[in-house]
Amino acid sequence: MVVTQTQPRPPRARTRPPIIDCDLHNELDSIKDLYPYLSQRWRDHIETYGVRPFAGSYYPRFWPNRADARPPSGRQSGSEVGFTRQHYLDPYNVAYAILIPLTPVGRQPNQALDAALATAVNDWQVAEWLDQDPRLRASIVVPFEDPPRAVAEIERRAADKRFVQVEFTGRPQEPMGRRKYWPIYEACARHGLHVVSHAFGSYGQPVTGCGWPSYYLEEHIGPAQAMQANIISLIAEGVFDHFPIKVVSVENGFGWLPSLMWRLDRSWRLLRSEVPHLKRPPSEYIREHVYLTTQPMEEPPDPRHFLTLLEQYGDMVDHILFASDYPHWDADEPDTALPARVPEAIRRGILFENARRLYNLP
Repeated sequence: MVVTQTQPRPPRARTRPPIIDCDLHNELDSIKDLYPYLSQRWRDHIETYGVRPFAGSYYPRFWPNRADARPPSGRQSGSEVGFTRQHYLDPYNVAYAILIPLTPVGRQPNQALDAALATAVNDWQVAEWLDQDPRLRASIVVPFEDPPRAVAEIERRAADKRFVQVEFTGRPQEPMGRRKYWPIYEACARHGLHVVSHAFGSYGQPVTGCGWPSYYLEEHIGPAQAMQANIISLIAEGVFDHFPIKVVSVENGFGWLPSLMWRLDRSWRLLRSEVPHLKRPPSEYIREHVYLTTQPMEEPPDPRHFLTLLEQYGDMVDHILFASDYPHWDADEPDTALPARVPEAIRRGILFENARRLYNLP
């Protein structure tokens, strides 16, 4: 559901069941929001040289964030916790929200700068978000292309249990299963942290499997391809045989997962001699380790077909989590995110219970 204009206020929160939002974006108004958490050396560097992602690493968004989510101060939508609380958390009775900041981290060729920015983002999250509202949980932002520094940042933050996962962008330099990233997964397993892969963001990789797209339409739909490749890599490389971690796919859709599981199992039966380290069919690893969020929703023209999709998930339907993508222009409203035909038990699971269990929330 595309939301760009001011929406009617929802009913008062006390009349609504609680929800858990697994994709709430705490936005920077500008990179200068991080200056209080950066040393003078890096502030001078940014003032002189800027932050520099890889050329062509993403297609610039053509539409700003939700206009109704912009605070009265005029700052970027989603950049003030007080207004986010007033405009979204309270009216919709959001019991918990998982913060996923989208920042330049993970896209800087200068790895020392990338690490400094990651530390600053996490300090900013604590001071200006987590300390301001007890309902918030956060993702540890790490320079994942520099695993030793990434592990150091995880160690620095892991004692704060308000951080519940470690954040990757959708298109790292290599597929997520590569041994380069294993120290990060080992640290996550040691501290009981999940791994989240959020759509978009790139260390120079195209969003499609065959090169750079021409149109934003392609870029907007493309992340599902990258996430499928990352899931296949995590399984084939043996990550889930070594580390008891959960991987959460955010903003990549979820309608494609059943068919991916079918094809993986069939290919594994034909080619299992190449991957003798895999002890189980790929679908079993997915059932144990992979979770997905609702936004963006795949909505077939015939609502009955959505119920068929849920039937294909089977007992994995409790691995689907609600995500609003607030305050982005294509954010989903909690009231209309799921089709009306979805059975109430499944609806409550997606909107609340599945995330409560995954993140071990009260």
